[in-house]
Amino acid sequence: MNKDEISIVILAAGKGSRMKSPKAKVLHTVSGKPMLYHIIKSSSKISNDITVVIAHQKEDVQKQMSSYFDNINFVVQDAKNFPGTGGAMKNISIKNEKVLVLNGDMPLITTDSLQGFLNNDNEIIMSIFDLQNPDGYGRVIIKDDKVQRIIEQKDASSQELHVSTVNAGIYAFNKSVLDKYIPLLSNDNAQQEYYLTDIISMARADGLNIAPLLVDEENFKGVNSKKDLADSEEIMQDRIKTKLMNDGVIMQLPSTIYIEEGVTFEGECIVENGCRLTGDTLIQNSHVKAGSVIEDSIVKNSNVGPLAHIRPASYIEDSHIGNFVEVKKSSLKGVKAGHLSYIGDAQIDKGTNIGAGVITCNYDGIKKYKTIIGKNVFVGSDSQLVAPVTIEDDVMIAAGTTVTDNKIEKGSLAISRTKMRTIKDFYYKFFGKK
Repeated sequence: MNKDEISIVILAAGKGSRMKSPKAKVLHTVSGKPMLYHIIKSSSKISNDITVVIAHQKEDVQKQMSSYFDNINFVVQDAKNFPGTGGAMKNISIKNEKVLVLNGDMPLITTDSLQGFLNNDNEIIMSIFDLQNPDGYGRVIIKDDKVQRIIEQKDASSQELHVSTVNAGIYAFNKSVLDKYIPLLSNDNAQQEYYLTDIISMARADGLNIAPLLVDEENFKGVNSKKDLADSEEIMQDRIKTKLMNDGVIMQLPSTIYIEEGVTFEGECIVENGCRLTGDTLIQNSHVKAGSVIEDSIVKNSNVGPLAHIRPASYIEDSHIGNFVEVKKSSLKGVKAGHLSYIGDAQIDKGTNIGAGVITCNYDGIKKYKTIIGKNVFVGSDSQLVAPVTIEDDVMIAAGTTVTDNKIEKGSLAISRTKMRTIKDFYYKFFGKK
């Protein structure tokens, strides 16, 4: 089945009250991206017709998803008059005959895990799995390999609560099935909601076959709490790092490393234990040492750390960034910054050495200013470079210097120190003893 033969509807309208958060549930992040992003990404590989049903914080949901994807249809659910999963399907224009209905709180769904729905010709296919503890899930009653009905936990009898086969929450319908049964849904139940699951019982009563599809619980895990979110994060991290290692990245103690979905690697790379790589970071032929953090930056042919922090919008090439060095929104090419420095809003050229304790003073409390350092500059330890400042090629900055001139000319020595004084026996005079 090609991408033009299937429509996908993603239900993302709920509040997610069990998350105990003011943020819409589907916008909680897993490995750096909102849950809903992961579902749309997987869906877009098998369909060109994707509809997302929104309601709670609809503007934020639509804005964030539109920043990642084009050509997504957004439909606002009338949650007041038509609450529930069935209500979410009202007023949706279905383009193709095959319709896959997904939930917006299942970030672990993969394209491969959806193939079973596409390779099945039944008019209705519903996902199921068996759980030792089915609490919180709708129970699925199956007889002769056919689904008879689904009972929401709130409406289940004590006997039905002992059923271990549960609804995984994903369905595939023929368009004609939805066209017939969505208008017939009723909210005559304990929650007074319109359940999509009621289609199963109505279709069964009319003699339609409902095929159960046993799926992997991991892929269809729903996120309803912060604990579920943490569990999903662990699974997603394992997937991300496994793929990267299979692609050639060396990781030391990978369980201690956090790598977000947008991070990419090229060439021979090493990531040591305890590192955190986020955003749209690119690591190319580089070594990231223990405990380092790299955010939304590019690192090429360099080594970073241990315990370095590369903040967003930095570009590091052919450089050594040592322990306890922080770089923010700076471009460093062929630079050595061994330890204990802050480099912010700077441009530094090759052959330059940044000594321990050097600080670019880029912020005056109102505005940020740039520091430009040329080639082969030696910046001595414990120096402060007060921006805006340009330091030309072949300059030496003496240790302990505060540079306040806007420009240091090529070949110069910059030094600012008070003359040292030694006062004999001052210690004894101060403390009154010898």
